[in-house]
Amino acid sequence: MLSYYGRLSSELYDMDKPIGSSFGDVEFYMNRLESCKGPILEPATGTGRILIPLLEKGLNVDGFDSSKDMLNICENNCRKRDLNPKLFEAKMESFLQDTKYDAIILPTGTFLLLHKRADSIKALKNFYKHLSKDGRLIVDMSLQTDIAIGTVSTRTWEYSNGDIITLENKIVEVDYINQYTISHGRYEKWREGVLLQTELEYFPLRWYGVEEFKLILESIGFKNIMISSDYKLGQYPTNSEEIITFEAVAIK
Repeated sequence: MLSYYGRLSSELYDMDKPIGSSFGDVEFYMNRLESCKGPILEPATGTGRILIPLLEKGLNVDGFDSSKDMLNICENNCRKRDLNPKLFEAKMESFLQDTKYDAIILPTGTFLLLHKRADSIKALKNFYKHLSKDGRLIVDMSLQTDIAIGTVSTRTWEYSNGDIITLENKIVEVDYINQYTISHGRYEKWREGVLLQTELEYFPLRWYGVEEFKLILESIGFKNIMISSDYKLGQYPTNSEEIITFEAVAIK
């Protein structure tokens, strides 16, 4: 069975995208949440890249992830900064908490990892259930523009001690009807020409049309939906390369 954000891929994520590194998203989410007095939830919190800056700003943020390896790194990153947020292992479509959140946030397209439509709908309904009255869901999306089967990309990273990690990613399935791709990633960690560790990863990714996703949010009960692009508030997307952010209110 292929891994999913296993030990090596989680370690690489933490190295490649350290805490506080931003694509414009950290600043955007800080701005959108600065007036939020109640609890906030970040599903798929990963290594804490965005969670920790929000905590350091004084916001009350919980986080969860389905990857134990990601959570272990996140907990360690928090300890190093004397932070002690509520972190737990769960899935977006099935997590259950007593807390009602004033905001639920999913930066950087993590929601697209739910590649099965039924799971994504179930997750959105679960978010709605966990939001307080007038609570907000803020979620990033991206479109897939290069999705031919067999497309391969290779990248290399170097640790400070000279170790090397390589990642070869290959698209192995494209389902145009159900709107998702499946990729396999091969991670290899090398030291002085000797292979130390290898990991094969199963990586699904869904895509949505902009108006399609807005209609889905409305069908679940969300109102006052605002669409932004490339972290420019209220700017409707104009090309396929832009990050698309939806902000929707749970009016109950």
